[in-house]
Amino acid sequence: MKSRVSAVSGKGSGVSDDPRKRAKYLAIIEAALEAFSEYGYHDCQVAKIAKKAGVADGTIYLYFANKEEVLVSVFQEKINRLIVDIEALTNDCDNAWQKIEILVRYHLTTLGENPVLANFLQIQLRQSNPSIRHGIAGPLRNFYRLIEGFVGEGQAQGVIDAKVNVKIARKVIFGSIDEVVSCWVLSRRRYDLKAMVDGILYVLGRGLRSDGRTPGGSQ
Repeated sequence: MKSRVSAVSGKGSGVSDDPRKRAKYLAIIEAALEAFSEYGYHDCQVAKIAKKAGVADGTIYLYFANKEEVLVSVFQEKINRLIVDIEALTNDCDNAWQKIEILVRYHLTTLGENPVLANFLQIQLRQSNPSIRHGIAGPLRNFYRLIEGFVGEGQAQGVIDAKVNVKIARKVIFGSIDEVVSCWVLSRRRYDLKAMVDGILYVLGRGLRSDGRTPGGSQ
C-alpha cells in the first residue's frame, strides 16, 4: 500500500540523507514540541527551543527559516508519524471496520501516553494564523484521506452503510476523536483517555456500520 505521508517542507526536508543532520533536526523537533506545548506559539522564542535542544540559537536557523517553519515542521512530523504507524498496524487487516477501530484506538492511546503531544496538536489544530494553517493542511489532509479510505473500503465490503457520505463519515470519526482529546486536555488529564475508546466506537458503530454492531458485537 502506498503511504499517504508527504515530505516535510522547508530547510529540514534536505537533512534525511545525512544521519547526523537528521538526528540534530529531530532533536530540535522534539525540543520544539516541548517548548510550544509549554509556552504556546506566541510566547515561545527560538531561544527557548534552542535551550531545550541544547544548541545555539543560530543552529535552529540552519534547519528552519523561522519559528513558524519550526512549528509547521513539528506538526508535519507528528501527524506523518501517526499515519505511518496506523498504516503499518492496518496493513495486514482485511476488515475495514477493524481498521477504523485500530485508528481510533491507536490515536487515543498515543496521545493519552504523550500529554505534551496531545496538548500541542489540539492547540495547533485551532491556529488562527493563515500561514500556519496552510502549512499544517497537507498532513492533515493525508490523515483525512486515510480515514476516508477506510470508510470507502468498508462500504465496498458491506460493513459500512453504503448510504453514508464518505466525507461526512470522516468528519464524524475525526470530530469524535478531536473533541474527546480536546476535552481531556482541557480537563488537565483527570481521567484515562484510553478508557474513552470503546464509547467512541460504540457510537460510531451504531451510526456507520451497516449492521449497527458495536465493539462488543451487540446491536
